[in-house]
Amino acid sequence: CALAGGDGRLLLFVLSIPGTAASLRLFEGAVRSLSWAPRPGLPSATAAALLASGPEGEMLWLDVTHRPGQAPCVRLMGRYLLPPCKQRWHTCAAFLPQGELLVCGDRRGSLLLFPCSSSSRRAAESTSIANGVADSVSEDSSSELELSCLSHKGVLPLESPLSVLFGLHGKTGVTSVTCHKGYIYSTGRDGVYRQLHLRDQQLEVLRKHRPCKGLQWIEELRFTPDGDLLVLGFHADNFVVWSSRTSENLHCIPCGGGHRSWSYCSSPWAEVFAFIKSGDVMLYCCKAEPCEQQVLLASLHGREITCVRRLGAMKVPGHAALNVLVTGSEDTTACVLALSEHSRAVMPLARLSDHISSVRTLALAGPTGPGDKGFGEEGLSALLFSAGGRAQIECYRLLCTGDPESAVESLESAVACQVIHVASHRLDEHWERKKNRHKLVKMDPETRYMCLSVVPGTSTKQLLTSWKFLAAACSDGSVRVFGLLEAARNLVLVAESFHHQRCVLKVEAFLHTGTEGER
Repeated sequence: CALAGGDGRLLLFVLSIPGTAASLRLFEGAVRSLSWAPRPGLPSATAAALLASGPEGEMLWLDVTHRPGQAPCVRLMGRYLLPPCKQRWHTCAAFLPQGELLVCGDRRGSLLLFPCSSSSRRAAESTSIANGVADSVSEDSSSELELSCLSHKGVLPLESPLSVLFGLHGKTGVTSVTCHKGYIYSTGRDGVYRQLHLRDQQLEVLRKHRPCKGLQWIEELRFTPDGDLLVLGFHADNFVVWSSRTSENLHCIPCGGGHRSWSYCSSPWAEVFAFIKSGDVMLYCCKAEPCEQQVLLASLHGREITCVRRLGAMKVPGHAALNVLVTGSEDTTACVLALSEHSRAVMPLARLSDHISSVRTLALAGPTGPGDKGFGEEGLSALLFSAGGRAQIECYRLLCTGDPESAVESLESAVACQVIHVASHRLDEHWERKKNRHKLVKMDPETRYMCLSVVPGTSTKQLLTSWKFLAAACSDGSVRVFGLLEAARNLVLVAESFHHQRCVLKVEAFLHTGTEGER
């Protein structure tokens, strides 16, 4: 257990022997936040990392080791500097399995990446000082300890972040950071969680997920052994556990809302939720019971399916050819599916939930697979455009690959689909950026895109360095052409024509070759 206060002191003790404690003075001012972060490769039962934020954005990394019958051993491993902001302290942290890197979120909603290798090397060189500090703690010589600890901080310089995503989760703060299967997941009180990865020691956002409408405060993610992703958060005055696999609330517990201490534990035998309300510790316990609900056929969407596109087919060892499809629906989502030609089983691979209205039309640029035919063992890659109500267009890069080690496993683990959000566009936001908008008639924000068509002719080998053009049939009687520069993640409106007087239902782009060979 770690306790800290306004005088900059830290108290560490084992719950079984609270009388034997280690007392440290970390800062001249108040300790603003504390958080534990398990380190990969170290036994979680005996060692863990403790991060402490203090004045002026300084954050300390302390390694705490359990010693039976004695006070915990503490070593100062690193010092880091958070970016300037009004509320300058960290809220969560996690060590990445790949490389010696530390990811943390702060109260401003930013995500930060810090190096660990240089700090750990300098800390190893000064091990004797750190051990001397810990030994003096157990002997209750607090005055000598404070001087030793503060002087030891001078050995380690303040490290600046390698990568900063400022305000990624808005102004309400980042609530958790989790690493799972090579990806980084962050949650916040903005109602979304984001999937990120590392590229050249830089944090890059792949996509964002909005689990369900109304869940504006997400606290944590839990990855279950059976492959489900549980989203823990608060909706109004209720604590909610939402299942990503079944798209339903597993628990909805009245507790008074957020801004309270809480803890949730799930096991095969029971689920327990503890929280503080009006000064009392409340406990909610639910014993595991067999589910009486039997799903005869799981639904792919919550409402009508409006469009479908075939991405291509791919071979996976141990399975028949798998067709990859994309469907759009009135439930504001698009779903990437794998269809087995042998068993006729359909498995959702990814669900896209960036639209705020119905998804009416889909368009694919590609796919690009082995031989640029979209068929092969290496997988599929294509650009996906989705559009519909509220004049909204979203663009994604889909990467579907087969797992060669899943020859005897089920379809669920045979195909993996990585989704990278490339760009988005909305007409009302485009209009707000115009300088002379007061002279123009504002476009209808309720405009619907009825059909999309990718203009052919762009070589797939130059896809990352050239423009891709997209034609859209609109309900306000116009045909609009958009240009996408994937490398810059920019989707812009380049042309529009109001030749039609009513809703345009269909648009198709094709190449016409003239007599002299011009296109």
